[in-house]
Amino acid sequence: MLDETDRKIIQATQAGLPLTPQPYQAIAEQLGLTSDDVMLRLAAMQNSGSIRRIGAVPNHYKLGYRFNGMTVWNVPDEVIDELGQQVGRLEFVSHCYHRPRHLPEWPYNLFAMVHGKSQQDVDKQIQQIADLLGDSNLGCDVLYSTKILKKTGFRTSNRPVTD
Repeated sequence: MLDETDRKIIQATQAGLPLTPQPYQAIAEQLGLTSDDVMLRLAAMQNSGSIRRIGAVPNHYKLGYRFNGMTVWNVPDEVIDELGQQVGRLEFVSHCYHRPRHLPEWPYNLFAMVHGKSQQDVDKQIQQIADLLGDSNLGCDVLYSTKILKKTGFRTSNRPVTD
């Protein structure tokens, strides 16, 4: 159950952590807490499922990764969890997840986003995923990024955060 302090921490961090060497300390000072309090409360909210994760949202373009492709794969449902974990652990995959098929038009159920500095880099990464999937690869496609979209974290409205 979230209390008022948890709600204030969520509101203070929803636009992202401050870009300082000690972001939890900056949030703590803003809210009149200690950095340990902020970290413990965030961890408790994560463990309870009130928040899903805390993570970086890199701008791949600014890092030189201009070629981005959402690879989509048709793999047998009985092995998707195991294969998805393996694909998600590849260093060049930024996110990987299971999505429902929409047959007959869309047979794909495993999605993995890859990033490269060249088309050749992305092609090699796609081949690595295909090699990893082996005979479980029943088909694939790639949806390439055509424009940069603004990435933001979770935002709440002006309404109070509720349980």
